[in-house]
Amino acid sequence: MTEKPDGFDSSLPVHAKPHTKKGCIALSEYVINGRRKLNGVIDIQGAKNSILPILAGTVLCQSEVILHHCPNITDVETAVRILRCLGCVVRRDGTTITVNSRNMHGYAIPDELMREMRSSVMFLGAILARTGYAEISLPGGCELGARPIDIHLNALSQMGMIVEENHGKITGRTVMPLHSANINLSFPSVGATENIILAGVLARGTTVITNCAREPEIVDLADFLNRCGAKITGAGDSIIYIEGVDTLSGTQYSVIPDRIVCATYMAATAVSGGKVLLRGVIKSHLDSVTTLIQQAGCEVEYTREGISVSSDGCLKKLRLIRTMPYPGFPTDTQAPFMAMCCFAEGTSVFVENIFDSRYRHAYELCRMGAEIDIQGKVAIVEGNREHLSGSVVEAKDLRGGASLIVAGLGAYGTTTVKGGQYIDRGYEKIEEYLGNAGADIVKI
Repeated sequence: MTEKPDGFDSSLPVHAKPHTKKGCIALSEYVINGRRKLNGVIDIQGAKNSILPILAGTVLCQSEVILHHCPNITDVETAVRILRCLGCVVRRDGTTITVNSRNMHGYAIPDELMREMRSSVMFLGAILARTGYAEISLPGGCELGARPIDIHLNALSQMGMIVEENHGKITGRTVMPLHSANINLSFPSVGATENIILAGVLARGTTVITNCAREPEIVDLADFLNRCGAKITGAGDSIIYIEGVDTLSGTQYSVIPDRIVCATYMAATAVSGGKVLLRGVIKSHLDSVTTLIQQAGCEVEYTREGISVSSDGCLKKLRLIRTMPYPGFPTDTQAPFMAMCCFAEGTSVFVENIFDSRYRHAYELCRMGAEIDIQGKVAIVEGNREHLSGSVVEAKDLRGGASLIVAGLGAYGTTTVKGGQYIDRGYEKIEEYLGNAGADIVKI
């Protein structure tokens, strides 16, 4: 059996330890007084689903990396703590994060950090490529039903990783450096595609991923790594080619805007009424979303600065929304759009094709007066703008929590959204951005 790498220390440094007691989570909640029109400008934060794999990719670089447009969210804080635990030097100045992994000396991610976010599994391929040995536990994050990481492990095994699993702990090691492989994914998994890319950039030979994910965040990761000296082609298409290189160097890079956050603010504008300019977006990333916003009766205008959404608050039903891999309608936007459809006149139908437990927010929306019938993968929403009123509801996951804020903005009276710590994982100061546009929302 291959020994652990010499000079690598899996202990968690004092400065990287969680700031709360073991088993405790910093709780928060949002209080919203509804029926206030939104008017103004909202700048869209950097993409959560881009910055996390990019931060994992910094462990592959032999010199300093400077990342701009990094969102101030708790998932990024967790990723930074993981990097420090591995021995990387990390500094943050506003939306800029600087990482130096030259003297990285760790190979293991403590269980308490793995449990804090699902995307922590991204570090597996990167650590393995850098050190030849990695220890992680099963990742945590939002409970969205079965999301096995077998597809990740099977792919990395094809590249030479030897996997051992024992009571939730996963050890990956290599006898020889990782090598290329032709990997055909059974499903276009975003996370598995990213893990293979991170492992493949330093592997011997050319790795080919077929039926890979095509999301903009995949392209962003590839663009970042290519800036560092990687040779990746095909990102954004269904086949990606990764020609292994000897080393990666540092670079400066700016993360793309968050299309899911932008879609959430579109839904918020739709239910509240008014006009909001969403500034700093990439319009092509939002085609499937803006089409439905227009079908709901909102006006969409493309400007040099971004996308302007206007709504009179009188929304039309959306007959059928199916979540699909990109470029289809994103599963992460399903919950905020369901909240929006609760205010539309008529029946809207959702079909969730990605996750099997992503309707938990529906039951909380019903506490506010929504009429939603769940039948397996299908949710039938009987919309009526006058039915929803403020209530005490609880976020069960990140995007579901955002949907409750959207509902609170359009409902009569006061809504209290508990479980705000889920929302904080992906939305940067959501109360400030909405508040500056006219919403009555505070965070406690």
